[in-house]
Amino acid sequence: MPSSSPQPQSAQTAVVKKSRLLRSGMVTAGATFLSRILGMFRDIAIAQLLGAGLMADVFFFANRIPNFFRRLFAEGAFAQSFVPVLTKCSKEESSQALRELIAKSAGTLGTIVFAISLLGMLASPVVTAIFGWGWFEAYLNNEPDAAKFTQASYLLEITFPYLFFITLTALCSSVLNVHGSFAVPAITPCLLNVVMIATAYFVAPHFSDPNEILAIGMVVGGVVQLIFQLPFVWRLGLLVRPRWGWSHPGVKRIRTLMIPALFGVSASQLNLLVNTVLASFLATGSISYLYYSDRLLEFPIGIFAVAISTVILPALSRVDIKTQHEAYEKTLDWGVRLVLLLGIPSALGIIALREPILRVIFMRGAFTEENVILSSHSLLASVSGLCAIMLVRVLVQGFAAIQDTKTPVRCSIVAIVANIIFNLILVWPLDYVGLALSTALAAFVNAGQLLYLLYKRNIYRVSKKALFFIAKALLSGIVMAVAVRYCSPDFSQWAQMTTLISILYLAALICGGAVVFFVCCLLLGIRPRDIKM
Repeated sequence: MPSSSPQPQSAQTAVVKKSRLLRSGMVTAGATFLSRILGMFRDIAIAQLLGAGLMADVFFFANRIPNFFRRLFAEGAFAQSFVPVLTKCSKEESSQALRELIAKSAGTLGTIVFAISLLGMLASPVVTAIFGWGWFEAYLNNEPDAAKFTQASYLLEITFPYLFFITLTALCSSVLNVHGSFAVPAITPCLLNVVMIATAYFVAPHFSDPNEILAIGMVVGGVVQLIFQLPFVWRLGLLVRPRWGWSHPGVKRIRTLMIPALFGVSASQLNLLVNTVLASFLATGSISYLYYSDRLLEFPIGIFAVAISTVILPALSRVDIKTQHEAYEKTLDWGVRLVLLLGIPSALGIIALREPILRVIFMRGAFTEENVILSSHSLLASVSGLCAIMLVRVLVQGFAAIQDTKTPVRCSIVAIVANIIFNLILVWPLDYVGLALSTALAAFVNAGQLLYLLYKRNIYRVSKKALFFIAKALLSGIVMAVAVRYCSPDFSQWAQMTTLISILYLAALICGGAVVFFVCCLLLGIRPRDIKM
């Protein structure tokens, strides 16, 4: 790192140059796209192996609990708390101070997460009873679903260590992102997917309990991800020995920001966890249907929303909002426009092609046509909240960059309460579909609060340019959805196609839909300059 301090910059140049910011976003999105493609193949392999029955419900439960904590630490509260503090330290302090901050952060976070992982392993029956209460009741009453409780408890013992490795990976990713290396962290999840694909196709089928082997593969994937990033951190001269540093000023600041932020960016994940609890009372397959729906939503969220929010946080963190407010607003407005430009066609496209997508991706092996139909119902409900979930990812960064983590917490708490209320209203008439719809509605509650509070505190107001931009994108998306729906064969025609033909047909519909959408955008006046700050 250069030892000299940067020269004062104007408001216009305080943010990372827009071309560089967009390029970073494209690199991150490209790497994340590869990861999501591999993730799709991973889910295909698991669906073929487990279907959407008892075994799938149990595995997805054991997968969801540590992944919930992963979202909190790896993609949520930790990154939002650590990145601004690390950015400030790298700009204002010496390289030795930076290394010490990383060492103390790694040692403190690693110790805490190791303890949580160990506790989760030892108390896996208790964790299963809490989040799978319906199965626990069946276990107490010696009902058929009792087997789900015992199997889920056992699998949790195996999967919880994944949390430790992925959290340290998240710390390495944050260090790399702050120093401008976005591609390596974005491509890291590919390694987990490769390990899981290999496990599902080549290892698990040879064992009597494929669930156990898949769970082991998940932990191995976490180890591989961490090992992969270490050389890149070492090249920066920042690979240090972790040390406990609870009272270190930087660590104190991080945990002050992180503790409330544990809820701030995770409302949708907490809502999914609530859904898991309620789904344990429903028919076998409910957790699986919700999982497959969630996975298809993760594709656009992971490619677009995570990439944009990852790139925009360091950019916002470099801006002094008091003296460069206009630059701050323009950067955040850029994120809102871009995430909705990509989110709107993604949501409407999935709505129009939900059954063909599920059929082409998952229907093979143990995954039946009935599973496709039942999963499509929850997918329709879930995808209605996609744009809100993606928007929250960006809006939260507007608070995180000024080290305000309390406001997103309050918004998340309200959203979680709203989700529970929606669940209690909708789960009985709509079954598992009601759970998916509740999560979507809660996402809108969360996004609405964040927008209102950003406006009220004069941090960010949606520009007129953005409003017209969004309206044009929405109209273009509707035209696209109608077009692809009209061109899509009916269910019986899809059933008559070979696997290759159905893949090619679906790919043609998606590509054709994208062309229709962007042509409509151009006809309505949207230009490339509109996605620049």
